[in-house]
Amino acid sequence: MGASMSHTQAEVHTQEPEVLVRVEHVSKKFCRTLKRSLWYGAKDIASELNPFPQAKITSKQTQMSPPSESDLRKGEFWALQDVSFELRRGECLGLIGHNGAGKSTLLKILNGIIKPDRGRAEIRGRVGALIELGAGFNPVLTGRENIYNKGAVLGFTKKAIDRKLDAIVNFAEISEFIDMPVQNYSSGMRVRLGFAVSAHMEPDVLIIDEVLAVGDLGFRIKCLNAVSELTRDAAVIFVSHSMPMISRISSHIMLLDRGRVESYGTDIAHGLDCYFSRFTLGEYNVSGTGQVRLLRIYADGQLLKPGDTPSLPYGGPFSFHIELSTDTDLQKMRIAAIIWNQELRPVADLVDEEGQSFVFDTPASGRCKCSFELPVVHLNAGKHSLAIVVSNPNTDEIYLRVDNALSMTVCLHKTSWADVILPCKGALQELGEA
Repeated sequence: MGASMSHTQAEVHTQEPEVLVRVEHVSKKFCRTLKRSLWYGAKDIASELNPFPQAKITSKQTQMSPPSESDLRKGEFWALQDVSFELRRGECLGLIGHNGAGKSTLLKILNGIIKPDRGRAEIRGRVGALIELGAGFNPVLTGRENIYNKGAVLGFTKKAIDRKLDAIVNFAEISEFIDMPVQNYSSGMRVRLGFAVSAHMEPDVLIIDEVLAVGDLGFRIKCLNAVSELTRDAAVIFVSHSMPMISRISSHIMLLDRGRVESYGTDIAHGLDCYFSRFTLGEYNVSGTGQVRLLRIYADGQLLKPGDTPSLPYGGPFSFHIELSTDTDLQKMRIAAIIWNQELRPVADLVDEEGQSFVFDTPASGRCKCSFELPVVHLNAGKHSLAIVVSNPNTDEIYLRVDNALSMTVCLHKTSWADVILPCKGALQELGEA
């Protein structure tokens, strides 16, 4: 008996968390013109009400088949094409893609706002959704009244909402405005209230679109911490254009491109790299007084041509040098090199051993070569760009600034989220009993 019970308990402990979100071959098409869309909608409704079984059988047979261009009527396009995934309790899916990739369409299907044309989407349990700014709120009612309305829709009794009310108001930080009509709230206040309600109504599935970008930094940090707590007992689908946010809380990542799934899995670094590969780091741009001109740039001894993107192994050395042409009346010049990451944030300044920019005497010939050597490349994996700035060391007047003078890709064998990795020593010391 005891052995039997132990075996049963082991099975319970090893059982995988239940699937809360299941999407199978979901496709959705839209029409570009309103008039034609209304006409197609009327025809589709009539087709669904068709009493003849043959039409329904044909519809079921094609329900799970991949979409094709031949299935489109005039003016239609596929907003989603054959999307499939599963999400279990305790998992967070980071949904990324450019504007118009189909992210919001997928979320609206999951939340039951629109119906897929093909495939099916199933959600188990209570759903908390924050898809559009102020969605689900009655603008005429106060914040307090909207909390009770939304709680009632989710199946909570008034007593249950009473117990949660103080926590919701405190989280949203709008206690002095809670009895004011929501139509008078700022966009940030509406996001605060919407997220607070969705997070405190014990959702099994929480769906968040990029509305959190409206909130201030402090509230975004609070929301991310709340999402991390929720993922212990819920499944979360999180849409954002902030890749640090995605990398912080996501256990899975999906990249959509024109309605198709381009990348999906648990390798967050790979998903982010696929996302960034669809964007350029900017154009080669030259500004300044024109008293200094960039002639050539070399990387590891090789002359770079337009479009070249050298690969740098993480932890390895890297060197480059630039050839400049200068006006002969200049006496001194400061040369600075700044490395930008793929989110266009400056992540490193190249300085001398004393932490200062390089200052040189201007050559009498009017031509010079400036070399930079990095013994170790400590940059995060992905694309980076180099900006060159040549200026007057006394007045800071910029003689030359070249943005995207050099594009490069850092290759990292192991995943890291930081832009700079600092080697350090670690030690463990055993402590006595308290």
